[in-house]
Amino acid sequence: MITKMKLSHFSYELPDELLAKRPAKNRDESRLMVVHRETGKIEHKMFKDLTDYFDDQDVMIMNNTKVFPARMYGNKEKTGARIEVFLLRELNQENRLWDVLVDPARKIRIGNKLYFGEDESLVAEVIDNTTSRGRTLRFLFDGPYEDFRKKLNELGETPLPKYIDRSPDAEDDERYQTVYAKEQGAVAAPTAGMHFSKHLLKRLEIKGINFAEVTLHVGLGTFRPVEVEDLSKHKMESEQINVKQEACDTVNKALKENRRICVVGTTALRAIESSVSTHDTLNPFDGWTNKFIFPPYKFRIPNCMITNLHTPKSTLMMHTAAFCGFELLKKAYAEAIKEKYNFFTYGDAMLIL
Repeated sequence: MITKMKLSHFSYELPDELLAKRPAKNRDESRLMVVHRETGKIEHKMFKDLTDYFDDQDVMIMNNTKVFPARMYGNKEKTGARIEVFLLRELNQENRLWDVLVDPARKIRIGNKLYFGEDESLVAEVIDNTTSRGRTLRFLFDGPYEDFRKKLNELGETPLPKYIDRSPDAEDDERYQTVYAKEQGAVAAPTAGMHFSKHLLKRLEIKGINFAEVTLHVGLGTFRPVEVEDLSKHKMESEQINVKQEACDTVNKALKENRRICVVGTTALRAIESSVSTHDTLNPFDGWTNKFIFPPYKFRIPNCMITNLHTPKSTLMMHTAAFCGFELLKKAYAEAIKEKYNFFTYGDAMLIL
């Protein structure tokens, strides 16, 4: 029995061909590995079989964040060099200030101007350096804020993770997003939720399942590798969350009635575990979280979880191990590789009961 978890415990060999580059033909027809924590039993199902595991008045907690087209390409003034600008977050609406990453970064200094669009209709000026690749940009745009955001949406593209080494197309615009996405602000999708089709949500609703929506705007930190062997020393980047009273009421009622409370994805998991009261109920919360969950960890709210299959040494794998139990997750991943499940963003899913 491992007493203290280290980074090296989360290393495993993942064959390249199991990293999914495209989504399943239909959202709810990806595969679903069902892992029973009590018995250690593992079942192989389809995602649409999810309805078999839930009953009337059970609850699913979903992250309703919406991915915006955060990756843009601009040209540097004078040289015309092509620069990738990745929008991380808006710092000030009135002044059009944004926190961004630039690539290649060495060419981009304070005072430089970048031009976007074939007609160069959008211009930004670099006003600060934040990290080696990080910059603060001021967009120079005359016109109402709504028009400015519309312009960003036109010029940006779907921010597919770097491992999917191709330009996004119309399919990605639709599929790198959940069908229930509402609150714009994420630069990466909460991928566990991408398996739900409108039809499957309807079937769950008819069965009496209640949905509680929370918001966590997923940042790029979700892809950031852990670089310290001692996990307690790893710092998560802060992400914005909002847990409203309505979601709390739905969840707390289910807690009281001992229902199944299923959290959809590691982002929803971190949002609710950042909003727990001293009485182990869900509290409303509007703010930021940098909560890092790794084993051993006592969960107060969820008793079941849906998540994708995660890459070695990722924080996502650690969150999942904390919920599933490390040894059982290792066994499940070994089986997933043997059965050729697809991993990561566009991969298959796992239901942990």
